[in-house]
Amino acid sequence: MWILVYIFFIIFNLIAFFAPKRISKIEIYATCLFAFAYGLTADMIFDWHYDLYGYFQKGFQWVAFLGYVLYFPSISFLFLNFYPLEKKPITKALYIILWSVFSVIFEWFCLHTAYFYYNGWKLWYSAILYPFIFLVLLINMRFIQKLNK
Repeated sequence: MWILVYIFFIIFNLIAFFAPKRISKIEIYATCLFAFAYGLTADMIFDWHYDLYGYFQKGFQWVAFLGYVLYFPSISFLFLNFYPLEKKPITKALYIILWSVFSVIFEWFCLHTAYFYYNGWKLWYSAILYPFIFLVLLINMRFIQKLNK
């Protein structure tokens, strides 16, 4: 049943590929690379070091690594590309909350397909962390934009 997760990964990538681009190519490249490294680093700590959760089974799997490649860059691009830069702070906060809710729902879905498992982790931990994760992606993009000027 975990193949459904990869179908969603492909859909996310197709949406990202065909979406109108609101950020520059260097911003896309840098933020997607950052998101990949950021996600991999977090999982190395929480999964491999603390064994709080994992993909499929304990330890490294190539099929899980493929998930990193397909998921983290596409989702970070979609989040950042459509971020309401010119809107009021309440709109920006609502946008982050909606993406966090989506992420919690998608994580719950991944749990129920055997793609992902918990070993001490709780879904509400993720619900608390997702807004901060999205804020770090925004801070990184702002940094990239400043470097690019």
